[in-house]
Amino acid sequence: MAALNIKKGSSSHSAYDLRDSHSDVERSHTLAVIVENEPGVLARVIGLFSGRGYNIDSLTVAEIDHKGHRSRITIVTRGTEAVIEQIKAQLGRIVPVHEVHDLTVEGAAVERELALFKVAATGEKRVESLRLADIFRANVVDSTLESFVFEITGTSEKIDAFAELMRPLGLVDVARTGVAALARGV
Repeated sequence: MAALNIKKGSSSHSAYDLRDSHSDVERSHTLAVIVENEPGVLARVIGLFSGRGYNIDSLTVAEIDHKGHRSRITIVTRGTEAVIEQIKAQLGRIVPVHEVHDLTVEGAAVERELALFKVAATGEKRVESLRLADIFRANVVDSTLESFVFEITGTSEKIDAFAELMRPLGLVDVARTGVAALARGV
């Protein structure tokens, strides 16, 4: 999931090519956007992405300051350095946006995601799903004679890995929150 992609048309590797060879590398960025908590703000932010053809890999929104009426939108998106800079600049121009932070480049950050997995399994597959859940530190939050609902928290990569292992064991459904992230330190 964290593989680097090179855009088409950037195969020239001449010693005389003075362009920055890393400028076409797409990578994932986590953006924290502090906005006024008012109707229509999320639609405007999403409209900025869809109107320019940018994709959103993950999106979470929650109020962070009840008295100040502020919310935090955490967006995970992919793009070249130039595209990410353009996204940040355009987000900063939306009137109810107070701050835009690129947590990927501003220093160390903590990123977590919560997911629920429903696994329908009996016999050996049931035992194996419980063993793997223990390894991944997933909690059983619901259980019937034929299924489990596991709760897991961690990086998106950890959750993706857990999903891949649960698929052959009877994965029925998945619900994911999207990434929540904060810069480390003060």
